[in-house]
Amino acid sequence: MTWCLFAAGPVFGFAALKPVLISEGVYSDVCPDGGLCDERDLKFNFMFALSAVVTNATAFIVGSILDSFGPRVTGIIGSFIIAFAALCLAYGSVITIVDAYLLGYVSLAFGGPFVFISCFQLANSFPGHSGLVLALLTGCFDTSSALFMFYRVAYQNSLVKNFTMYKFFTAYLVVPLFILICQLFIMPHHSYKTIQTLAKIGETGIDETGLPVNPEDNRYDPQQVDQLERTRSHLSIRSSKSVYEEIADIRLNDKSGGIHGILHGKSPREQMRTPWFWLMCLFTTIQMLRINYFLATIRTQMTWYFDSESAAITVNKFFDLALPLGGVISIPFIGLILDNLQTVTTLHILLVTSAIIGFAGLSSYQFVQVLGICLLVVYRPFYYTAVSDYCAKVFGFETFGTVYGTIICFSGLCNMAQSYLDRLTMLQFNKDPNPVNIALLALTVLFGGSMLGYVKGQERKLKRQAVIAEAMGLLT
Repeated sequence: MTWCLFAAGPVFGFAALKPVLISEGVYSDVCPDGGLCDERDLKFNFMFALSAVVTNATAFIVGSILDSFGPRVTGIIGSFIIAFAALCLAYGSVITIVDAYLLGYVSLAFGGPFVFISCFQLANSFPGHSGLVLALLTGCFDTSSALFMFYRVAYQNSLVKNFTMYKFFTAYLVVPLFILICQLFIMPHHSYKTIQTLAKIGETGIDETGLPVNPEDNRYDPQQVDQLERTRSHLSIRSSKSVYEEIADIRLNDKSGGIHGILHGKSPREQMRTPWFWLMCLFTTIQMLRINYFLATIRTQMTWYFDSESAAITVNKFFDLALPLGGVISIPFIGLILDNLQTVTTLHILLVTSAIIGFAGLSSYQFVQVLGICLLVVYRPFYYTAVSDYCAKVFGFETFGTVYGTIICFSGLCNMAQSYLDRLTMLQFNKDPNPVNIALLALTVLFGGSMLGYVKGQERKLKRQAVIAEAMGLLT
């Protein structure tokens, strides 16, 4: 948890780091007077856009390395990448061969998934609390964006004398050193399970052996287990699934509204050819693009909406604090929603909340914008968890890593469009964010509505088929 707080996803705290980059003179050579011109602002935003792409695209690569070489190698690779990133950012002003700031920030984004995803094995080290462990690690990932907020506060308030980027990122080298030492001497070496198994543990509490990781898991009533075992024995039923897995399937089917298992047993290629996959992929892509576009341009947007630099700075500071807190606050609510509501209801919540955030982001009233930000910071971790939950239910645990990884990777690569949107807003629309925000909101409603409509249609179809099958059974 400690290293996730410092290294899992600090790049998403870019809005807090940007004032420091400006003050330290990064890219000041591109502006005639050394101030903040459009070209300099676009270079900063491109730095974040590329980092967001790399973070999401890397997750797919990390999954393959993790399954091939295990968490120790993965974590060690991550520690070296993060150390390299810190050195580039510390010595960026004297390195002239390459753009050291861009290389350093992108490397920081590249190393994050290595040290974050390699921690997932800990779900197996605490079998009675596997779901809680995964939730805590995810919360730490969201909270890690606060790293640059604390740095900005220390920098602007002179809490540390002359706290330059050189000093900060030189001190930050302690983090990759800490990760390396932990991987070599503290972390478990052989308890690793695949991403698919971890997804199954997180969703059902059952590991690859078909047994609960926690024998006292209250989701599995001993009487129900005994009754099912007697029924199997009496009818001489042989199944590849354990009784616990059958009970979990029944429970997940009820929770999903009947869509659980609809594509289980199919190959990833077959699954990715269905509307179940590409509708969710499109919706995920537009959500990721909207969120990251806002993260990179919040100060510019608020300045335009309020026509006040001081109001924009105030909202920006509030966002810097709210973003990491949102990940922590949302953890219990995410569990309650996903555990107690059906999949279609969850998708309704996703679409409606996203639309409300979009409309709030078009307002020139500060209160409405702040309300939208509060919803956004809670929605962000909820959305990623809901996509994971959807993939586990619809596509199954056997192909979970491939399908979920492909959705996140594709969505991340499409985020390169963020740089185009930045340039469009700055140069084509004279810093007016409304055209881009309205277009993104319209695509959200289009893709989200299409996905919701398809899922509801398939759910009704499954229910009709069940009624017909039951009627045919009664007739025979």
